[in-house]
Amino acid sequence: MKLNISLTKLIEVIGSEQTVQTDEIINSVAFDTRKIIHPDSTVFFAMEGNFRDGHDFIEDAIAKGIRYLVVQKGKSKLDADAFFIEVDNPLKALQKLAAFHRQKFNYPVIAITGSVGKTIVKEWIYHLISGEMKVVRSPKSYNSQLGVALSILEMSNQHQIALIEAGISKPNEMQSLYEMIRPTQGIFTAIGSAHSENFESLEQKIHEKSILFTGTNATWFNPNIPLSDSQMSEMNAFAVAPEDYKNYLKHAPFQDKASLENVSLSVAFALHLDIDKDLIIERIKTLPRLALRMETFDGIQGNLIINDSYNLDLEALTQSLEYQLSLANGKKRVAIIVADQITENRRLELNQILDQFDLNAIYQITKDETLPLDEINDSVVLIKGSRSAQAQKIAALFQLRKHKTVVEVNFSAIKQNLSYYRNLIESTTKLLVMVKAASYGSGAVKMSEFLEKVGVDYLGVAYADEGVELRNNGITLPILVMNAEEDGFNDIINYQLEPAIYSFEMLESFVKHLIMQNLENYPVHLKIDTGMRRLGFEPAAIHQVIDIFQAQPEIKLKGVYSHLADADNPVDEAFTLNQIKRFEEATAIISERLSYQFIRHILNTEGTARYTQAQMDMVRIGIGIYGYSSNPKVQQHLIPAIGWKSVISQIKKIKQGETVGYSRTFVAPRDMSIAVVPVGYADGFKRSLGNGVGGFYVQEKWCPIIGNVCMDMTMIDVTDVATFEGDGVEIIGENQSLASLSDKMETIPYEVLTSISRRVHRVYLEE
Repeated sequence: MKLNISLTKLIEVIGSEQTVQTDEIINSVAFDTRKIIHPDSTVFFAMEGNFRDGHDFIEDAIAKGIRYLVVQKGKSKLDADAFFIEVDNPLKALQKLAAFHRQKFNYPVIAITGSVGKTIVKEWIYHLISGEMKVVRSPKSYNSQLGVALSILEMSNQHQIALIEAGISKPNEMQSLYEMIRPTQGIFTAIGSAHSENFESLEQKIHEKSILFTGTNATWFNPNIPLSDSQMSEMNAFAVAPEDYKNYLKHAPFQDKASLENVSLSVAFALHLDIDKDLIIERIKTLPRLALRMETFDGIQGNLIINDSYNLDLEALTQSLEYQLSLANGKKRVAIIVADQITENRRLELNQILDQFDLNAIYQITKDETLPLDEINDSVVLIKGSRSAQAQKIAALFQLRKHKTVVEVNFSAIKQNLSYYRNLIESTTKLLVMVKAASYGSGAVKMSEFLEKVGVDYLGVAYADEGVELRNNGITLPILVMNAEEDGFNDIINYQLEPAIYSFEMLESFVKHLIMQNLENYPVHLKIDTGMRRLGFEPAAIHQVIDIFQAQPEIKLKGVYSHLADADNPVDEAFTLNQIKRFEEATAIISERLSYQFIRHILNTEGTARYTQAQMDMVRIGIGIYGYSSNPKVQQHLIPAIGWKSVISQIKKIKQGETVGYSRTFVAPRDMSIAVVPVGYADGFKRSLGNGVGGFYVQEKWCPIIGNVCMDMTMIDVTDVATFEGDGVEIIGENQSLASLSDKMETIPYEVLTSISRRVHRVYLEE
């Protein structure tokens, strides 16, 4: 980002009433304190998001050298050593700055929207034209109200064309995106069901998206979109039918319907720019299968590895380095650049970017060079390069475990699922996310780091040692220990965890521990049994419990909660409503007797969706963030966030009559091809799934299990599948959902996730 705007002009543009006498030049903006690089020429915008408020990080921004901050009126820190620029809405102020910045440039600006395919079309157009033109484009899938503003601010005089994504999820959002982008041309990829619940009709949804193309001199669109004649006229629309581009499409590496539609749009625009037809055909052959998510995993020698090997253009490198900075939290940072060859001019361009980030070490590796692995330890390591340069092989060198079966955790999906639940509740209602049992098998530390980053209010664990692990890894959020035990009281106190107290004996014991350490006002939570008949005080005992709180200065009531036993029952609500009533009566007594406020919470994941009226002060979300709900209406809004993948270790040909596996339970009815997959019941894949009960997907085709599931391996039938050793295998994913696998296991999704062995490598993906 190189804004080159005076602070005085910036204040004028964003509409602040303040004045300042300075010649200070501002070159960049920041909204995340973890990504601040050059504070002396950066303005920090404190913005409120779904999960966190930027005003809470003002002190952190100032501590990192920021001197100018854009804040909401009334939220300046009067005693801070910084200049505060007050506005009604910092996000709107940033959008005004983006709109002003956009007007500096006369080159083509292409806006891309649609329900699906925006990022793919943008990246494929870039692939087709970047050899002839200097392109600035939205990073990854930055297409929101904030993302578009940041994308526009990346425009500079060095570029010749801009490709800007724009996405909306509800009415009245597109106008502000249009004001920033002011596109000269447009691309309308597709219209689908995403966010349809927020629009009155398909026509309204199309109308809202079409606002982006107002007055464009040309807009290319998928003919499946039912545009009206007036809409087509307003945007100078051209329908792009795949049958008109057959000579190009036959060279595409992807032949599914959606991909061919997206290739057609990309080709149509490239031809509009007069890109040579033969060049287009050659580049179509190498269209990338987009890997727009950064893969993060624990590596050897104490390293955290960020594998971002999609491409090596300079803007993508900048975004990756910013992401690395946000994860580092004070750890050493190392960049490994991988390319087939690095010319001297290219090396200079790379160094100009790398030098801005004050890295601890930089390695630029070509295909003929080796990496000194022993030099890299206890660092956050970014591996950046193109797939043709085999950066994936470099990443493999850092793998902590060589088990080829992995669980993929999609942080971007989790973030969207959190947004769904957040939108169900009031902005003042706190959100606690359960991370017990290694965060349902996804990895408690990494998940908690992510949840802290996106601004949840509380974490919940089952036992003290789970909370201690989080504290030892730098997690600072409040942590509720729901099954606190006396043996863990010292750890709870030493690591500032908050215990749930559920019996008089436990309460007395915890108070004694506090007295021994001369502590007062320690935060504790009460659990009340309203019908689960598990842990908790009986409602009739509330007065006696409060007597103890009023008599013992060592403890202070932080929260009161109960647990719903039947919240997922879609037929009979009576039991749940009675639980809520009993809880409200009990907490009313507590409120009457105590002179201070405390947090009340009873809703779990299913309860949050079905009984939102009982959200009180906080809700607790568990498996819902991973994209699973027993409520079909909720499920359609969630995105599956867990994938379980493996590979084919070996393929064998067997003859009719041969047997397979332990106990020879499978006898081949014909000549067959079988594949051996390195996953078994020691990994959490149940033995009961053997002999055709379960199966995997290979090349998107169902392959049933033959014979018994072994401890470390499973055999599947691939007779009718064109596959090879090393090909991918889906255990949970797009074809076999978590719910369908749990049904085959005759259990629930919770058990499936928590049963996946720790030896199965966890990989974290984020857009």
